[in-house]
Amino acid sequence: MSFDQKEIFSLMYKLARLIVPDTRVEYDSMGAMHIPLDRMYGPQTLRSLIKFPIGGVEERMPRPLIKAMGIVKKAAAEANKNCLEEKLCDAISKACDDVISGKLYEEEHFPLVIWQDGCGEHTNMNINEVICNRAIEILGGQVGTKDPVDPDEHVNLSQCSHDTFTTAARIAVAMQLQEKMYPSLRTFIDLLAKKSSDWRDVIKIGRTHLMDAVPLSLGQEFSGYQQQLVNGRTRLDSALCRLYELPMGGSMVGTKENTTQGFSEQCIKRIADLTFLPFVESPNFFESMSACDALVELHGELNTIAASLMKIANDIRLLGSGPRSGFAELNLPEIEPGCAIMPGVVKASQCEALTMICAQVMGNQVAVSMGASSGHFQLNTFVPMIASNVLRSITLLGDGMKSFCIHCLEGLEPNKSRIETIMKDSLMLVTALSPHIGYERSAGIAIAAHQNGTTLKQEALRAGIKMEDFQEWVQPSKMLGPDN
Repeated sequence: MSFDQKEIFSLMYKLARLIVPDTRVEYDSMGAMHIPLDRMYGPQTLRSLIKFPIGGVEERMPRPLIKAMGIVKKAAAEANKNCLEEKLCDAISKACDDVISGKLYEEEHFPLVIWQDGCGEHTNMNINEVICNRAIEILGGQVGTKDPVDPDEHVNLSQCSHDTFTTAARIAVAMQLQEKMYPSLRTFIDLLAKKSSDWRDVIKIGRTHLMDAVPLSLGQEFSGYQQQLVNGRTRLDSALCRLYELPMGGSMVGTKENTTQGFSEQCIKRIADLTFLPFVESPNFFESMSACDALVELHGELNTIAASLMKIANDIRLLGSGPRSGFAELNLPEIEPGCAIMPGVVKASQCEALTMICAQVMGNQVAVSMGASSGHFQLNTFVPMIASNVLRSITLLGDGMKSFCIHCLEGLEPNKSRIETIMKDSLMLVTALSPHIGYERSAGIAIAAHQNGTTLKQEALRAGIKMEDFQEWVQPSKMLGPDN
């Protein structure tokens, strides 16, 4: 009696089920692995899961990267129709839709952590295996048999983890910027612009070196914050241009070996269609695959935005300090009960959360820079770490800005009486006297007021300046710009 290969496999499959219940047996070049029946992944995924038990669920490959890999595989399947049976390509493409939509992600089919093969090979195979088994299901076959779809020969056709994962990293970052970062940034800028307009007539004392300076309006102060973030958005736009250049189809080292003519162009065009983003073919695959400069540049702009947000949040926290012993020029929204032993205290908790986020982004910048500078020859083997840190920064900044806008910035109001009191008590209004009575005499009046604990007006009158002259010369509203 003779058996063909399929019959032998079927007998082995049944035998394995008897030995290890609730599993199926799948094979790779290293041998057999028992895969849980409720998982779509295969032996290479399970080997990685066993050999790299680093961290936990929180260290898994970010979901946006899994979605981006689904987009890459779908584009590749459609580009392979000239060299692969159409029904297989269609089944693979439909299976990719379940990855892109998140349906398969929710069912624990992508368990691998960031800390694995440095070019994302394990995740590339995880995606291949899941898509393969889902495509087999779609075609009515038996999961785990590699019939009629094979993860290497069909799902990964014309591809290599070197180009697919690098491409997916760029796609994931670009998509998350549009989904998370830009909406929050727009809201933040718009709110700052509104505050700047609403408060243009609220005149307060300026501060330099943490010391009193000449007056400005609260609107002018907030216009500076607005411009910081407008500049940040402009820088981000510029960095995105380099991120949109994809090395898809570059294969192992960027030479496009083992791909068909036009594969790269077709893939990238389809990726652009699927994401509604202006992805184009990289002008030099050797640069795009061996270096991560585009991601470093982009995270550098996120780092700059984090520095801006740190300054803005700290200023608001200080200006809202009090209520009696601090600056108290701003009234922070009351969004939570006071401290456990100090009821009624309004804490700057949104400022604290945002500044912690900024510190984390600055830490991520170090990791991204170290990873990108540590690539060797034709491949950077830090891409999973680099991409995950960039994605984490985008999520933290996007969510942090959104929370800050809703729970702090929107309800922020000036404490006008406090602002007026501080300004009247400030000695720096003496600057307005200098053009009329000279620097030395003005300085003497300010020093006397400081030493005697009196006001500037009192010492000016004592120095012989007439009341009407003082009132004419010392008007904070006339000190907000150049003299006419």
